[in-house]
Amino acid sequence: MTAIEPFEVSASDLAMRETNPRFRDVLTLLGQLNYTWTNTESLLIHLIAGLARVDMETATVIFLTLNTSRARVDLVERLAKLDRTDANIRKDILNVTRKMMSESKLRNKYNHCIYSFDDSGENVSTLLMRISDAGDRLKYGKVDAIDDAEIANISSSINRLIATNREIWALAKKHGFPV
Repeated sequence: MTAIEPFEVSASDLAMRETNPRFRDVLTLLGQLNYTWTNTESLLIHLIAGLARVDMETATVIFLTLNTSRARVDLVERLAKLDRTDANIRKDILNVTRKMMSESKLRNKYNHCIYSFDDSGENVSTLLMRISDAGDRLKYGKVDAIDDAEIANISSSINRLIATNREIWALAKKHGFPV
């Protein structure tokens, strides 16, 4: 059996220490962003039930069968665009799904990136894990700092998602969808 050699403390370990409350605060904020997104996305079940004219259990199975947010929103938007859907309902649904999806870019950024730190565990940034062709070269690994402006951007996104969440509840009740 091979013994595991001791290793040096990594920058990520340093970032989690009490001496770096800013990074812990950022992680808490990102957790809130994910929670708010997931909670709001789950309300699509009510829209599916109302638009497809099915019970909540059936709508839940449909929702869970689709494995991406984009697929779930696409379904809701397509149901809203059916000729049988009242124009006012269609308008309300498309308005709320567009608001929701406008927040998805930021959420996706933080769910699909690597976090990097300097040697002290400070100066946190994201390394975007996306590759793209740029003529005869590849581009990947875009780095963005998580600075005060970005923290404000994340907080604003959370607040917009909370407002969208409330809007979905209100329109589901307004149009008599199962709640």
